[in-house]
Amino acid sequence: MTELMERRAAVRDAAAAPGPPPVQEELRRTGGRTREDVLTLVGAAAASVATTWVFYTKVFPFHGSVGFVVLWYAVFVAFYAGLTALTQPRPVVVDRIVTTAVVAAPTLVGVALLSVVVMTVYRGLDALTNLNFFTQDMSGVRADDPFTMGGILHAMVGTLIEVVIAVSIAMPLGVATAVYMSEVGGRGSQLVRTVVEAMTALPSIVAGLFIYSVCLVQLGMPASGLAAALALAVMALPIMARASYVVLGVVPGGLREASYALGAGKWQTVWKVVLPTVRPGLATALILGVARAVGETAPVLLTSGASTYFNANPVRDPMNSLPLFIYASIQSGNPAMEERAYAAAAVLLTLVLTLFVLARMVAGGRKSSR
Repeated sequence: MTELMERRAAVRDAAAAPGPPPVQEELRRTGGRTREDVLTLVGAAAASVATTWVFYTKVFPFHGSVGFVVLWYAVFVAFYAGLTALTQPRPVVVDRIVTTAVVAAPTLVGVALLSVVVMTVYRGLDALTNLNFFTQDMSGVRADDPFTMGGILHAMVGTLIEVVIAVSIAMPLGVATAVYMSEVGGRGSQLVRTVVEAMTALPSIVAGLFIYSVCLVQLGMPASGLAAALALAVMALPIMARASYVVLGVVPGGLREASYALGAGKWQTVWKVVLPTVRPGLATALILGVARAVGETAPVLLTSGASTYFNANPVRDPMNSLPLFIYASIQSGNPAMEERAYAAAAVLLTLVLTLFVLARMVAGGRKSSR
C-alpha cells in the first residue's frame, strides 16, 4: 500500500511540474518516437537481415540483390509487427505496418530514379568527358571512330528548334482553350474539356501518324523539323491546355466581380486581371508541355527523318533531335554508338529533370506568394 501511494504521489508531482511531461518531451525530441520504438525498429532490421541471409542462401534457390531486398522487406515487416505487438495494442501495430509501407513506396521510386540516372551517366561517361561531343556533329564520322570525333551538336540544336516551334504553336492554343473552358462555359466547353482530357493520354505514335498522313502524304510537305514540330505541338497542346485550365480555376471569383464592378468587360477582365494573376501557373504549364515534347521519339521518327549533319533550317531537309539520335545509335548495334546513345540520353535526361525541377520551383513560388 505504501509503494502504491508513493507511485501516485510521483505521478501527481510530475503532472504538477512546470513544462511538458517527460514522455512528451522525449517524443518531441525524437520526432514522435520513444527510445523503445527506436530499439524495436533497429532490432527488427537487424533480425530481418540475419534471417533473410540464412533463408536466401540456404533455403530459397534465388540469386541477385533484387530478390534479397524483396525478401528482406517482407521479413522485416513481419519482425517489426511481431516486436511491436509485444508492447503495443493492435491499432499501433497496424499503424506501424502502414507507416512502413508508406515510407517504402517513395523510397523505392527514388532508388529506381537514381539507378536510371546513374546507369545512364555511367554507360555514356566516356563520350560525355569529351568536349567535342557537345560541339561537333556526326557528319563523316564512322560508327567505330573514337569518341574524340563527332558529337550531338546537330541533335541538340534540332531539339531546340523543334521544341521552340512546337511551343510557339501549342502555348497560345492551349491558353486560349483553357480560357474558353474556364471563362466561357456552356455545352461546347464540356465537349472541349472531354477532348482535352482524352488527348492528354494520346499515344505519341498516333500524333506522329496524324501529322505524317496529313502534312507529308496529303499536303506533300517534306520530312523536316517543321513537320516534327507540328507533331510535338499536338503532344504538348493537351498538357498545356489542361494545366492552364487548372490554374485558371483557382482564381478567386471576387477578382472577376471587382473587375466587372469597375466597368470592365469579360475579355478585359480575362486579359488584364485573370491572366496576370495566374502567370506563374501558366509558366508551369509551359514547362510541363516542353518536358513532354522534348523527350518524344515516335513523332519525330515519322516526320523529321534522321541526319548526321548540322541543319538549322526547319523547313528543308531532315533535322535530327536527341531522341531520334538515341534511337538511331542504339539500332546501329555498334558498341561505340551505343555509348554515344547513352551519353545523349544522359543529356536529354538532365534536360527533362531540369525542366521538371523548374516547374516545381515555379509552382512552389506561386503557392508561397499567396
